[in-house]
Amino acid sequence: MVRPDSVSPETWAVMGGRGSPGADAPLNVPLVPASNFEHGSGRVYSRTDGTPTWEAFEELLGGLEGGLAVAFASGMGAIAAVFDLLPTGATVAVGDDCYQGVAGLVAMGAAQGRWHVVRVAVEDTAGWLEVAQEADLLWLESPSNPLLAVADLPAVCAARRKPDALAVVDSTFATPLLQQPLELGADLVIHSATKYLGGHSDLLLGAAVTRSDALARRLRQRRELAGATPGALEAYLATRGVRTLPLRLERASASAALLADRLADHAGVAVVRYPGRLDHPTHAMARSFMRGFGAVVSFEVDGGADRADAMCRSLRIIRHATSLGGVESIIERRAALPGQAHIPPGLLRFSVGCEHVEDLWSDLDQALARTAGMETAGTAR
Repeated sequence: MVRPDSVSPETWAVMGGRGSPGADAPLNVPLVPASNFEHGSGRVYSRTDGTPTWEAFEELLGGLEGGLAVAFASGMGAIAAVFDLLPTGATVAVGDDCYQGVAGLVAMGAAQGRWHVVRVAVEDTAGWLEVAQEADLLWLESPSNPLLAVADLPAVCAARRKPDALAVVDSTFATPLLQQPLELGADLVIHSATKYLGGHSDLLLGAAVTRSDALARRLRQRRELAGATPGALEAYLATRGVRTLPLRLERASASAALLADRLADHAGVAVVRYPGRLDHPTHAMARSFMRGFGAVVSFEVDGGADRADAMCRSLRIIRHATSLGGVESIIERRAALPGQAHIPPGLLRFSVGCEHVEDLWSDLDQALARTAGMETAGTAR
């Protein structure tokens, strides 16, 4: 079932992926934990033929993005499948601020001689347009992780590219509700469904979405041969998670905008990065085509890494953990992870959840107060 043009994404999030209605049919496609099927049923083996549970999630996400979704065991599973489409010796253009898993995959492939890598600043539109003439893959993560830079997706995705080159957008932070890369000319959209789509920090799942039947078939073949198949429970939970995505994202985004403004006014905070703020370097770009600014705020505290770490230990409601996009608010000092040398040492990535915004602010405020006095001499605002 394809999302009708007359149905809004918010409604599709509730009605999509339900299966065919009929007498005694369940409203929700049930969990089907099957590896094989009786011959003659139309399926033989789940790795090759899928399951109704996977397909419900794929229909739901495909309808939100306006394409064909292929589910994978994780976001990195989806990403690796896309890179596996490249010929040996390909040129890969990747943003300078991207998920460390992608950076690691790109570096490993380059070391093996599989591809040549060109790094381009996320916001450097001219640079992307230039490299599009020679690259086999344009890998755009927008908003980026964790500096939240927004790329000029309308220009880059519509740019003239070499034959068979792919423009891919990792839209995990934006979700299908805030931007539609396929409409802008992207060949593929990538999601870590572990994050906002699942929304409850209880699953690993990924997906790639395309409008090309041929490309979708190639991705399914990569999934089958590499074994990056989604679990039945994970797909079921992700489908359930998407049902409330519009409500969760609306609440969390509104809170993020308010908290970003309050953090910017706090004496203990040096820099706030949030695409919805006028002082964000790519605010104008985000406003030109995005439908909202998301629920992640990155900010730097005066005092650098030591104070940032102390803040994480001082929080009582906001959880100190990795990942993002769940109902609970999560904070992490990203520079503490390997392969993140470009990130300021005192930067905290703050995934705003669905708690009451005043409780979140009180928690941030008390943590900043408890760590006051750790400011580095001469730190500028």
